[in-house]
Amino acid sequence: MVLEQSGKAVPSPCIGVCRVDESGQVCAGCHRTLDEIAAWSGYREEQKEQVWRRLLALPLPVLRKTCARCGSGFTCGAGGEQGGCWCADLPRGLSPMAADSDCLCPACLQKRLAQGAPR
Repeated sequence: MVLEQSGKAVPSPCIGVCRVDESGQVCAGCHRTLDEIAAWSGYREEQKEQVWRRLLALPLPVLRKTCARCGSGFTCGAGGEQGGCWCADLPRGLSPMAADSDCLCPACLQKRLAQGAPR
């Protein structure tokens, strides 16, 4: 599991994409319920680990997207080393998941990163 066993605090699942999904009860970014988000700072470590276990058990949505830069189609939500989206393997600040606009395809994002330019 992604949780630390060495006495460190359990990290927040927040990925900085904080908006409510269509149900009005779940964050579209981290998939925690609004109740879990509100209570997170008061949770004991065991409660945080329980939330993580629930989140890790959720199926990943796989979407077909169009690259905002080149217009090619690509899959979002699959292709990553850990079975998740390929962009989750990128450093958090570089992940297109945090973007307000649509994602870039893997090829365009790699070119952008090689140029050293922010997304």
